[in-house]
Amino acid sequence: MLALHDAAQDARADTAGALVVVDEAYGEFSHRPSLLPLIEGRPRLVLSRTMSKAFGAAGLRLGYLAADPAVVDAVQLVRLPYHLSAVTQATALAALEHTDTLLGYVEALKAERDRLVGELRTIGCEVTESDANFVQFGRFEDAHAAWQGLLDRGVLVRDNGVPGWLRVTAGTPAENDAFLDAVRELMKETSA
Repeated sequence: MLALHDAAQDARADTAGALVVVDEAYGEFSHRPSLLPLIEGRPRLVLSRTMSKAFGAAGLRLGYLAADPAVVDAVQLVRLPYHLSAVTQATALAALEHTDTLLGYVEALKAERDRLVGELRTIGCEVTESDANFVQFGRFEDAHAAWQGLLDRGVLVRDNGVPGWLRVTAGTPAENDAFLDAVRELMKETSA
């Protein structure tokens, strides 16, 4: 997430000659505050959010934006007339009725994500900072071989094509324990 909370960044957003769109898809997972309070008085600042991550609703393909009313009106002019099915709308409304419960799951996932970061570093991996529900870890001489080694141990992570790095999504404590055990075994095997 872009951090616009200092004067220089605020000035950049204020003087941009075009829209400044900030994607807060993982906003609920972030340790940083949302930029939503900065929208007022900034007609070119637009925030986008999704229900896919925090609400576990990737299948809905539903998101929203927060912006100056003039920007919202302009978007309304170009949107498709029937872009949300009745099922999507009903599901989204049901999810919103259970916001507290769903955001409670987010807090649990954040704690597990942070635990993964700490444990991976203890094991000897490098880990990039994360404001999402996943972490990137490595540096492996051969990331694909490391991916295969974890898969052979019953753990599926993502080889996202970044040389030397793999990505794991935070899961339940039991899933994360199985992942960490597999990484420990892999690291012992590759260091021997």
